[in-house]
Amino acid sequence: SPRSGDRPSEAPGPGPTRLGRAQAANNQQAKRNTLELAMQLETLRQRLQSLGARPAHVQRVLRLWAQGLPQNHGRRRTQDFMPKALHEALPALEAELNDLTQLISSHPGADGSARLLVGLADGQTVESVLLPRDALCVSTQVGCAVGCVFCMTGQSGLLRQVGSAEIVAQVALARRKRPVKKVVFMGMGEPAHNLDNVLEAIDMLGTIGNIGHKELVFSTVGDVRVFERLPQGRVKPALALSLHTTRPDLRAQLLPRAPRISPAELVALGEIYARATGYPIQYQWTLMAGINDGDDEVEGLVRLLKGKFAVLNMIPYNTVPDLPYQRPDAERAVAMARSLHRRGVLTKLRQSAAQDVEGGCGQLRARQSVVRIVRQPVSQV
Repeated sequence: SPRSGDRPSEAPGPGPTRLGRAQAANNQQAKRNTLELAMQLETLRQRLQSLGARPAHVQRVLRLWAQGLPQNHGRRRTQDFMPKALHEALPALEAELNDLTQLISSHPGADGSARLLVGLADGQTVESVLLPRDALCVSTQVGCAVGCVFCMTGQSGLLRQVGSAEIVAQVALARRKRPVKKVVFMGMGEPAHNLDNVLEAIDMLGTIGNIGHKELVFSTVGDVRVFERLPQGRVKPALALSLHTTRPDLRAQLLPRAPRISPAELVALGEIYARATGYPIQYQWTLMAGINDGDDEVEGLVRLLKGKFAVLNMIPYNTVPDLPYQRPDAERAVAMARSLHRRGVLTKLRQSAAQDVEGGCGQLRARQSVVRIVRQPVSQV
């Protein structure tokens, strides 16, 4: 037996290094939790209220921020009408709001667009695109879980959601560069997979954000929750549905983790929303050579969309290095669009913005992260 004062032998426990790592992990998790809370618009409202802000004060602070204006904007001095605690905290609050997004790099395109690589408070990055005619494309997730085989964003999977405040912060950042009168939710991520945050941002942008409801465009691969939730909001955005093919089997290959809603079902759900809101559905069609540019798809589109309250946006594929898909010849794209238009399907042949600066969704972020992925092409048959 051990002598008095001796300590019995013990199994070796975690050393300082392991304990240090565990503590660091806990600290990081606590920081992430704090950041996630700070990324919500409702949390910002509660914080303002804790400083004595009344509803008019809360609305003023958030309105100026969402419109890209400084908090001292206007003729009246804030100390003349704000509670003292709020007035004194305002400079720090303004800095924190502006720090929700940071411009890492800007890549202007010859078409007047500019792709922005945007840093978030936790070090993650997303992309926004300044589009011609005062429009902005924003991201709703860091990464994406849908896994569209032709999209760079989907190659990394979903890393995290973008908070409602971070979505609005992308608009505020863009508005400090130039006017923004339209916001399309077509950047990185699937908005339907981050529905609460996206709808909260849409509500703010469509009210104190001073953007018309039909100038807010919710884009999705299709999810029944979208058709349930969008009609319930006081701000009802326009709706864009990513169709890409009329064939259920090919759609399952191109969008492997999208909800299994057939193209016909998707169009039927879209038509109900279009008639209820008075906005035509925008059907998105990324045109890829040898994949979805055949005469069979023309026939399928006529069957699905003729007579519908809809517009078909055909966008020739923006070629992504390491992915095996190509845009069709310009002649083929034009011929397809004309054929559809003649047969009763309102069709617009569009060009993807910022093609000359790696404008495909997720390309800037992937370039920064040095992502290298090689895929085999999806066959048309």
